[in-house]
Amino acid sequence: MAPNYPQYFAKAEGSRIWDVDGNCYVDYLCGYGTNLLGYRNAEVESAAMAQMMLGDTMTGPGPAMVLAAEQLVSMISHADWAMFCKNGSDANSIAMVCARAHTGKSKILLAKGAYHGAANWNTPVMAGITKEDRANIIYFDYNDSDSLADAFKRADGDVAGVYATPFRHEVFEDQFFPTQEYAEAARTLCDEYGALLIVDEVRTGFRLGRDCYWTEKLGVSPDLSSWGKGIANGHPISALVGVESVREAAKSVFVTGSFWYSAVPMAATVQTLKMIQSSDYLERMVAAADKLRDGIAEQAARYSFGLRQTGPSQMPQMLFDNDVDLKMGIEWTSAVLEAGAYLHPFHNMFLSSAHTSADIDDTLEATEKGFMHLSKTCR
Repeated sequence: MAPNYPQYFAKAEGSRIWDVDGNCYVDYLCGYGTNLLGYRNAEVESAAMAQMMLGDTMTGPGPAMVLAAEQLVSMISHADWAMFCKNGSDANSIAMVCARAHTGKSKILLAKGAYHGAANWNTPVMAGITKEDRANIIYFDYNDSDSLADAFKRADGDVAGVYATPFRHEVFEDQFFPTQEYAEAARTLCDEYGALLIVDEVRTGFRLGRDCYWTEKLGVSPDLSSWGKGIANGHPISALVGVESVREAAKSVFVTGSFWYSAVPMAATVQTLKMIQSSDYLERMVAAADKLRDGIAEQAARYSFGLRQTGPSQMPQMLFDNDVDLKMGIEWTSAVLEAGAYLHPFHNMFLSSAHTSADIDDTLEATEKGFMHLSKTCR
């Protein structure tokens, strides 16, 4: 990131954030995906405040946990139960423990380079991590059925679970969706070897659709799926949901946290899920995202820059052609930042349903200035 990127923020509202120096930006990180409906959504905050007045972190959970679980189960077609935690890393780690408890097996299959959180078994930064932390991980190539089948063979029958993501969304790389053939092969292999298929929806949940992406778009249902970020519109909570056959394994494991049963995030989840079910939030988000994508594509072509916009428009990744050292990307996003829009040079971004057509117009003015600056500095 360039030196002009702010590190501390004073407030946020809707689609915008203000840094501690008072600068306002149209924000395309949305708290790295935690804000689905926009910062400080009035209905969500009202529900959270009402619960706060009754109690938050108490000796046990409140009724909102039951309501949130019932809503998630009703909305996610493969889900028969839900359990809550705080972070995506929590949910994915619990999925691993449940898979091992259910199958009695040890090995976990992960796509090379895929990110499922900051736990020792998956963090991309190896400082402080030992080889023993990864002793039961076997890697395969994303979206490659043959590579996945080979990983199963290398495990010699000892596979507890396979992790998948709705699409490839790692930093520094173009994003892309898995093929139907790959998704079906993953399901078939898991069934053949008695392993669980785990779909990580932490980053993508309810931004691509109103159900698990693999189920809704590919017709392939997982055994477990992990959710977080936007499910409570900025309040700290995540969830693991699963099929009935894994319920007893989920009940048997020991997982906990001091704040996992806090009631305010549960209440925020209930209200957020209601709005997901009853509003056109997704359609509005996609419309704004498509407008932004089309506008930036037109500008890039007009200024003769090769800019790749990959993945779904509401979770865009923007990378310049032949920009191995990211110099152009950092220079461009830095200039766009100075003009009032917060983009990221190498991480996928997020839109919310609070992004309006006027926000996109303001952003396109900023990106235009960014391309003008880039024409002068990187030719």
